[in-house]
Amino acid sequence: MKSVQWHDTHITILNQQALPHKTEYLELKNIKDVWDAIVTLKVRGAPAIGMTAAYGLALAAQSYETDDLATFHAQLKHDRDYLASSRPTAVNLFWALDRLVKSVANATSVNEAKTTLIHEAICIQIEDEDVCRRIGEHALSLFQDGDRIMTICNAGAIATARYGTALAPFHLAKEKGITLHAYACETRPVLQGARLTAWELSEAGVDVTLITDNMAAQTMKAKHISAVIVGADRIAANGDTANKIGTFGLAILAKAFNIPFYVAAPLSTIDLQTKTGDDIPIEERAKEEVTHIGGVRIAPDVNVYNPAFDVTPHELITGIITEKGIIFGDYETKLPTLFEEVLA
Repeated sequence: MKSVQWHDTHITILNQQALPHKTEYLELKNIKDVWDAIVTLKVRGAPAIGMTAAYGLALAAQSYETDDLATFHAQLKHDRDYLASSRPTAVNLFWALDRLVKSVANATSVNEAKTTLIHEAICIQIEDEDVCRRIGEHALSLFQDGDRIMTICNAGAIATARYGTALAPFHLAKEKGITLHAYACETRPVLQGARLTAWELSEAGVDVTLITDNMAAQTMKAKHISAVIVGADRIAANGDTANKIGTFGLAILAKAFNIPFYVAAPLSTIDLQTKTGDDIPIEERAKEEVTHIGGVRIAPDVNVYNPAFDVTPHELITGIITEKGIIFGDYETKLPTLFEEVLA
């Protein structure tokens, strides 16, 4: 099941807002469709957002009616900034858009630039599948057959090109005949854990148990949780990690129960330009996400604080799992070394 697919005239996405009731694919035919799909969470998950934005920028560029490269680059910059405004926290969005803009910096014609943008966006998706598999292999090395592992939100196949990040070890374990038991927090207020992770893992034949977010401590104790693994939307230079709201609380609980707490993410999620978690912008979303469920009001019309993400301090993170391997502690020193071969 592909979260994002490129076609010559449009992009197809799996509508994650419709799950688990309906498996629906939507056609995004212009840049406004792409912006809306990202804002309204029809496509979500940092890698999938990055892929969709990249395809969206490539799609927009195909409609530019100019042969002048300077005009082309100005339009591209405008559309890059428009797509970048869709969500502020997930760094993959900006990484993918900037990678596309950079790919055509030395183009000698508009036609060459248009073709290059499509090829670069496709490469991002192809690379993500390989990256996710490698993250999964590294993560799987941390677990034993029969382990019970807790997660939150959805860092799975539908949030990436394939396999996912935090959910990749569950999918690979299934392929290899290894049993891992997943405990998925429902992830209020938008219920990505309940609607998406529970659905995705059950569809894959993985043993998954759904819990409400406030059951995490009791579950860790009663079910002897072996580890917690989560995804990330941005990792600062010191290892502080922004992820779906509720992740910080899980990290505190894991520390209290002496349970390892792992973050699984691609290098594209690591932002060495952001010094600490205090510098990560935290998106605040509409109050209706809290006061309503499925369009039905469950709370009075009062003030609502609805941050979409929180930041887990690096000292609560046992290890960060990337496609290059796993690093433990001293993240400020070790994170930059992951990029040495890439930059070379």
